[in-house]
Amino acid sequence: MSDTLEVFVPAYRDEENREGIFSRFEPGTRTLPAGFQSKPCFMPLPVDIVLEKDVAVVLRDGVTIYVDVLRPAGTEKVPVVVAWSPYGKSRGNAPQYIELFGLLGMETGTMSGLMKFEGPDPAFWCAHGYAVCNPDPRGAYHSEGDIRVWSQREGEDFYDLIEWLGVQSWCNGKVGTTGNSYLATSQWFAAAEQPPHLKAIAPWEGMSDIYRDLVVRGGIPDFPFPQTLAATFVGKNLREDLVAEAEAHPLMDELWASKIPAFGNVTVPAYIVASYSNSIHTPGTFRGWRSIASTEKWLRIHNTMEWPDYYEDGNSHDLRRFFDHYLKGIDNGWQETPRVRYALLDLEGGDRINQPADAFPPAEFEEVKYYLDAASGALTVEAPSAPATAIYDGQSDEGQATFLVRGDAPTAFVGYPKVRLWVEADGSDDMDLFVFLQKLNAEGELLEQFNIPNHGPKIQAVTRNGASILKYKGSNGRLRVSRRHLDEVSSTNSIPVHSFDRVEKLAGGEIVCVDIDLFPIGLALHPHEQLRLIVSGVNLFGGVMPGTGNVPPDNKGRHIIHTGGRHPSFLQLPKKPLILG
Repeated sequence: MSDTLEVFVPAYRDEENREGIFSRFEPGTRTLPAGFQSKPCFMPLPVDIVLEKDVAVVLRDGVTIYVDVLRPAGTEKVPVVVAWSPYGKSRGNAPQYIELFGLLGMETGTMSGLMKFEGPDPAFWCAHGYAVCNPDPRGAYHSEGDIRVWSQREGEDFYDLIEWLGVQSWCNGKVGTTGNSYLATSQWFAAAEQPPHLKAIAPWEGMSDIYRDLVVRGGIPDFPFPQTLAATFVGKNLREDLVAEAEAHPLMDELWASKIPAFGNVTVPAYIVASYSNSIHTPGTFRGWRSIASTEKWLRIHNTMEWPDYYEDGNSHDLRRFFDHYLKGIDNGWQETPRVRYALLDLEGGDRINQPADAFPPAEFEEVKYYLDAASGALTVEAPSAPATAIYDGQSDEGQATFLVRGDAPTAFVGYPKVRLWVEADGSDDMDLFVFLQKLNAEGELLEQFNIPNHGPKIQAVTRNGASILKYKGSNGRLRVSRRHLDEVSSTNSIPVHSFDRVEKLAGGEIVCVDIDLFPIGLALHPHEQLRLIVSGVNLFGGVMPGTGNVPPDNKGRHIIHTGGRHPSFLQLPKKPLILG
């Protein structure tokens, strides 16, 4: 890829409230004794840990990056797990993260504070015979070079670190990768480079296509969160600017193709964790799981948010069993673990988790269609013979079309929803469509569910119209209609994939068919409860995190949704009877 396609701007400088106790540049080796506490709110270390701080690692082009290695004291060779992100290798106990975990209701007393943000806790891993490597990648903090964001080139840097780690005197020659978010996304790129010492990966909710998952989801520019994310790219030189790149490259092209990992090259064993509710990570995690070539891959779908899930003790031990098998060669029965474990959300206190299956969706689920009927506002199992239209103001926050179906028997929906809509723009040549699938109780009240331990007034306030990552509000999809062209090779009956490589504006009075993918679901529906499908001109779920702005649509005039007759708009869902008890 030509360097001219990338846009670099000055990196941010670090701010107050962001430094941890080991943030200063202090190369050297020290031992943190059992009982050591990084701060009073964190747990004491259960074992002695050797900290090799600010170790220089030279990449293939001569650039030097710096890493911290935390490993068990002693002479036994151990495997190492790596947490790759530019968020600061020594900042897990910084005040901003203590405040963040407090807001979410996470108990810091179960952590050591020595972990990189969203990365593995050395207190746990060193106590179980692993080393942890926390790097500052190219350009981050004291590392040389410019900060690159999610590409094959970053994968090459990660490869170089993995191969350096694999031959260290304390290492048994086996390296794994783990972590949330950026730390998950970077693992796809590293694994695609096939470093020989990499033996297993554990992407815990992350993106797999930066264009589709982050900056231009559904063909609609969505910059508020990327702008927030950019402030975490701290260094002495330059940083890649995703927003500027999206403005310069609004369609899928060579730049964005370089930010899709070569999944066909990912053959290493993989433990992949997903949820139905992460506004940034859900589609990309499922896509990554579907796409990798590995024959040894496991998917676990949980019912909370990734941070409390990642640090939950039982889940840490589950991941340890995976790494024990592949990084230590222990015959512990890991391979008998169900290839898929999914959650079935009830939203009224009866969630089922770790439901075993061989695939997602499980084979017993059948795709069914619920047809939209604008005349009655219903979702029906038979296509309406009479045509009708639902019309709303595309510029109004209140503008929407709503369709309902009431359950008549216990039902489970597990898999990939999609909608097919026949639409028309009145007073415009384009439409930004936002689609939502929600569950209502028998009385018609919306059912939602917090994904974090804290359910207090502040969290209730910030999630009411935003912070969608902290509360399950239903499934959602979006599409700019002028970018409706489907990639016929990649699309399936369940999952439409748009090429996003062209613009096809609407002519006056033209009715077009659009397919829109929604977030995967695992949802129980009991008798008299309802499913509600909403089509709107605005994102009703709001911004991603507290303080993050909503995606701004570009709508004018009225949106017309055609149903029935020659325009059978429908919602497609994977369905089977729900066995109670």
